Order: sequence, then structure tokens, then C-alpha cells
Amino acid sequence: MIVPRSPELGEFAGTLVMILLGDGVVAGVLLKRSKAEDAGWLAITTAWAFAVLCGIFTANLFGSTDAHLNPAITLAMGVKGGGFGKVLPYALAQLAGGFAGAVLVWLHYLPHWKVSDDAGAKLGVFCTRPAIRSYAANLLSEIIATATLIVVIGAISSKLVLTTGAAAGLSPYLVSCVVWGIGLSLGGTTGYAMNPARDFGPRLAHAILPIAGKGGSDFRYAPIPVFGPAIGGVIAGLILRWIGA
Repeated sequence: MIVPRSPELGEFAGTLVMILLGDGVVAGVLLKRSKAEDAGWLAITTAWAFAVLCGIFTANLFGSTDAHLNPAITLAMGVKGGGFGKVLPYALAQLAGGFAGAVLVWLHYLPHWKVSDDAGAKLGVFCTRPAIRSYAANLLSEIIATATLIVVIGAISSKLVLTTGAAAGLSPYLVSCVVWGIGLSLGGTTGYAMNPARDFGPRLAHAILPIAGKGGSDFRYAPIPVFGPAIGGVIAGLILRWIGA
């Protein structure tokens, strides 16, 4: 039996793969007795860029030509185009994909949770934490990073930049480069969530899963990587609409 492809299934599958590979590299770097232990920030930002690339292609395969993987991008496109019908169904699919991807990361690294003592590092595998906790500054960082991400993505596909648009199949590679650049340049403050589903779905998984010695899930910080990207998405959508991208 062939499973019917759909945009929602594509968003779920693409987000799942993105989180599996993105949170997977964080687990590899932070958890004890991993061969990637202490590989550092460059390894994390690079793998996250590839995770986005793989997520986009997976979303396309399963039926989403949009491949947003991110409620903030879906919201921005709604603001830009004036239609919000995709926001709720896409966001639910993306959130579920983020949760499922985080569960797979937990399973993949199952023996490593018990030998890792740092509860904060275990939480950091699943979701973002600020380098310096200052809610106003953290919110601003997420707004700036997300707005930058979406405006540049808009430029990649805009006929104002290339009259025929980006070459077929090239856009996912360019988007992954944008994510890589933002991670290296702006990610050091909050961990550059830029995506409510990327943070909240895995955070829920952390709260529910029986992770050895996991500690709390820090839901006091959880609104920042939800509202920051959402605000950044609205700003980016307005900019793209204003410029006619």
C-alpha cells in the first residue's frame, strides 16, 4: 500500500529528519563516551545546516513543496501573501515532527544518557538554552536571527534577485548555507532556535521521556524560542511584502 503524500505529512517528515540530525549532533557532542564528544560549536552549526538540507528534501519527498519545517516561516509566508490557512495545520505537523525526531535521538543515544552526569547538557540536546539568561535580550536575539533567516530565504527565491528564480534544486543548499552562517554569527547567544517546533517539540519530549538523570525541562524559558521566532517571522513577512519579494 502506498501512503498518500500530503503537505502536512511532508512537514512532519521533514521536521522529524531535521531534528533527528540536528539534535543528534548536539547529543554526539555533549553526551559522554560518544565518539564526537567535545567536537565543538563548528561541528554543531555545520551539522545543523546539513540537517535543514536533509529536512527540506525529505519534506519534498513526502508531499510538501513548501518545506517550511518551521511555524515562523509558515507565519511569515502568510503575512507576506495574506493567507493564513496553512499556519495551523503546518504548525501542528511541524511540532509533531519535532517531538518524534527528538524521541528517535533519545533512542539512538540510549546507553549514553546513563553515563552522562550533566543534566543541563542532556536538556541542551533537546532544546535551546541562553548563554546568559536575560529574557528581553534573549527574545531580541531570537527575533533578529529569525527575521534575518526568513528575509534572506525570501531573497533566494525572489525574482527581484534572479528574474527566473533560483535554479531548480539549488534553493535547499542555499538555505542550509544561511542557517550555517546564522549559527556561526548569531547563534552563540541563545542557541539560535529560530523555530518554535524545533524547540518546543523536543522540549516536550525531554519532559515526557524517561531520560536518566535528566532534571527539569526549563519551561520558564520555553516562551522565548516560541514568541521570538514568531515575532521575527511577522517582521520578515512584512518586509518581504513591503518590498514585493
